[in-house]
Amino acid sequence: MARKSRKNAEGQSAPAYQIFMYYVAIYIRLSVEDNKKRGNSIESQRSIIENFMALNPDFKLYDVYIDNGTTGVNFERAGFKRMMEDVEAGKVNCVIVKDLSRLGRNVIDTGYYIEKYFPSKNVRFISVNDSFDSEDKDNIHGGIILPLKNMINEAYSLDIGRKIRSQAKQSMKDGDYMGARPPYGYVKAPDNCHKLIIDEETSPIVRQIFEWAYDKAGLNDIVKRLNDAGIIPPSHYKREKGVITHENLIGNGKWQTRTVGKILADEVYTGDMVQGKTTSVDHKQIPVSKENWIVVRDTHAPIISREMFEAVQAYREQVAKDSIQRGKKPYTENIFKGKVFCGCCGGSLHRQRNERKRGPDAYYYHCIANSRIAKGTCQGVAINENELHSTVLSILLGHAEAITGTHLVLQNNDALLKSRQDETKARITALRQGIDTNRRFLKSLYENLIKGILTSEEYFSMKADYEAKITGATDSIARLENGQKELYAQTTRYYDLASCIDGLDKGGELTAALVDKLIEKVTVYPDKRIEVCFRFQSEFDRIDEVVSQCVNM
Repeated sequence: MARKSRKNAEGQSAPAYQIFMYYVAIYIRLSVEDNKKRGNSIESQRSIIENFMALNPDFKLYDVYIDNGTTGVNFERAGFKRMMEDVEAGKVNCVIVKDLSRLGRNVIDTGYYIEKYFPSKNVRFISVNDSFDSEDKDNIHGGIILPLKNMINEAYSLDIGRKIRSQAKQSMKDGDYMGARPPYGYVKAPDNCHKLIIDEETSPIVRQIFEWAYDKAGLNDIVKRLNDAGIIPPSHYKREKGVITHENLIGNGKWQTRTVGKILADEVYTGDMVQGKTTSVDHKQIPVSKENWIVVRDTHAPIISREMFEAVQAYREQVAKDSIQRGKKPYTENIFKGKVFCGCCGGSLHRQRNERKRGPDAYYYHCIANSRIAKGTCQGVAINENELHSTVLSILLGHAEAITGTHLVLQNNDALLKSRQDETKARITALRQGIDTNRRFLKSLYENLIKGILTSEEYFSMKADYEAKITGATDSIARLENGQKELYAQTTRYYDLASCIDGLDKGGELTAALVDKLIEKVTVYPDKRIEVCFRFQSEFDRIDEVVSQCVNM
């Protein structure tokens, strides 16, 4: 504990210094347009804030949170979210930015964080260049000036966004290609990234696809021909050329009907530029009506003629129209939708109906890899829906006894669970009281340093000790609270699981909602062997730990 205050030479009490230690979050945001402004660089922002902190001995850096190349008009930013998590956890009680525009350029949301959220969490907010400090009650930048600056920042951001969109639209009208990656069959000109030139490697493949379609070959047939010929699909070709690097944009290495259909519908291959097919609304891309597309003729060399393109479109439209006119009896609900996979090739099994059969036996699942991708891709897997349904239900009910038994153990130990929760709450309360006590000691340390009661060496040693105790207690609280949440979540999930299983055991129906809740994946092998991966599989191990802890308390 810090030493008690002494009287000064005149016998008067020394003035009380109420110094509170602030754990600071430095928040830095750099938008795309800021890259051209040297004063807004990440290094510049950090230097300004750290120089400011150096003048205040009650500031201690907790962490630096950076959002690079992100807009300020919303708060969907990784760095900002991480900072908010630390604020919620009580690890940060002061946020410092270079200026208000770094926090955000949205009047309402930025104002909410500064005027409502941060004060509610007892978090001090400082904007260095704006001379704004939420702890300074006489700050002239409060009241009118602060909302005004936020409005100016938002207006600036909206104006920049409008200018960028306007420039992009004008470039489209001028025939410039504005996409990030060129369409398959083309590459960007080396001296002009907005100009398309023919890719000699892939343009013959595009031409062949259109010729097959012109001869009335279906999408499935075209896909098989491409895969049988060993031609790598567009995503893998672009990865080889370094145009695509992210794994999420890479497919399975085979052509798909969707890929071929997209190529056949793209007018770019006639030498015309068609852009502006979508627009951004609330950060989501939505389609634009065809009459509002931006079309510029003869901007680059064509791969196919306009006559061939129109003929292909007319044939595909006729096929679609004929399919609609034929009409089909509606399918029954597919309760296993998206969950049944082939044990041979790993592909999704296709649900189909045998029109010559009636009733439940009419439906079956089969692998379409050989017909959609290439011959020899799979050994072939097929199973009747009734057989699949009964087997999965049987496997599911096989777990009923274990689940019900564990459920009973949990119910019988409900009092022990509550007792454990109460003990944990008491520990958390004691830790919080210890944090408050140590924070009071921290406040008195600086006072004693100023008065000369403590030497600098003693001050920094004791200060480090109290800070370590506060940090340790804060971490312990977080662990205990997370443990409480996990315990509650585990038992709640298991009770729900037991209820679902109990309903099935008593003759309840296996519905799509239940399948989605209970089943992760169903794998069918060529010999009709079935494996079921349950969503609750991992819950067994977790809940066993909970039961063990309860019984051994």
